[in-house]
Amino acid sequence: LLDEPTNYLDLEGTLWLEDHLAHYPRTMIIISHDRDLLDTSVDQILHLDRTKLTLYRGTYSSFEKQRAEREMLDAKHVKRQQAERDRLQAFVERFKAKASKARQAQSRVKMLERMQPITALVTQDVREITFPAPERLLSPPIIAVDNCTVGYDETKSVLNRVTLRVDNDDRIALLGSNGNGKSTLVKLLADRLPPFSGRVTRADKLAIAYFAQHQVDELDLQGTPYTHVRKLMPDAPESKVRARAGAIGFSAKAADTTVKSLSGGEKARLLLGLVTFFGPNMIILDEPTNHLDIDSRAALAEAINEFPGAVIMVSHDRYLIEACADQLWVVANQTVSPYDGDLEDYRREVLSSRSANTRGGTRDDRQKRNDASPPKTEKRNGTAPKQKIASAEAEIERINGIIAKIDTALALPDIFKREPAKAAQLTKARKAAEAALQKAEDEWLEASTSV
Repeated sequence: LLDEPTNYLDLEGTLWLEDHLAHYPRTMIIISHDRDLLDTSVDQILHLDRTKLTLYRGTYSSFEKQRAEREMLDAKHVKRQQAERDRLQAFVERFKAKASKARQAQSRVKMLERMQPITALVTQDVREITFPAPERLLSPPIIAVDNCTVGYDETKSVLNRVTLRVDNDDRIALLGSNGNGKSTLVKLLADRLPPFSGRVTRADKLAIAYFAQHQVDELDLQGTPYTHVRKLMPDAPESKVRARAGAIGFSAKAADTTVKSLSGGEKARLLLGLVTFFGPNMIILDEPTNHLDIDSRAALAEAINEFPGAVIMVSHDRYLIEACADQLWVVANQTVSPYDGDLEDYRREVLSSRSANTRGGTRDDRQKRNDASPPKTEKRNGTAPKQKIASAEAEIERINGIIAKIDTALALPDIFKREPAKAAQLTKARKAAEAALQKAEDEWLEASTSV
């Protein structure tokens, strides 16, 4: 049983999990919003719609096709039945007062009563996501990074000698394992982390929207979508504020719903609308799909493709990357480099590398492992692995919260100049948290595969 297993994984971990589950020989039940995972791992889809479960044979892509065909067929049946109802009702209304036709009219009434209404499938109402266009296009490059070294502690940098450029309509996906420096790079580009050396040149009047998942926790839980938009339009009349709230997906009563009552996906939609409110030239998205369902992820991909500015994304969602990115940058070995290939090429490399690492080690290393005392094993279907999964997930969530708070503190302007001791302490704490996060993720993977 896997409930949203990719939410805490990076792309590399997600690719490994897809491959592992595709070859898993036993029964699996998966709840997931990752269509690629579902396409590679399952052969049946159990769809829950308005308290009714329907089983579809095939992958998720097959389910989408079957459901669309069923919607069309049901719509035809509903139309045909309604036409028959109208015909019978017209006969009853016309002849119910005539004695010679009374028996026939009564027969039609009974036919109407016995006719079971056909309920057509209701296509889910997916609110579109839109990003306001920038007021003006800037002269390229909008960002140029020249030989930059960056990190949180000058004694140990995260990225070294980075040189790159971003142009107006770029769609760039950052690849690389957690801890390699993807978030550090986006903070550098977003002007939230200064380089130790080198130069970052930004176009005049460059406006950047930065979405990171931890920012969802910074929304005012007692506020509403309306009050959040009001803060950005303090002098506007209520009608205009509500119109803008509606434009980001919160119209009518939804605009007055408290944030604490919103789902994770609704909070993410609200944050996306707020950070892009004034029409940025560039949008940076750090794991934007974690709380979005499959249809909302498709809406996000469409919004990215419609946006005329630049987009840089960090995501473990293969569908989003393949649908939107026209450049892939790999963040690894303390540097950033363009990837000469597509995502499928990268997937093969990741799986090949992980397979080699699994088989890896010298002959002596393998002999030592073979000579070592066998570890204690747990019952495959016992409760211990499940308890470990729950414990690891709670630990991952706790550590991500710590990292988010540290990042918020480190993003304060000039903290490294004004409070160097505090900045150094925060940097040290972040390194410890990253190490703990990696350990918790490894434990989660190990426990998940043993259930």
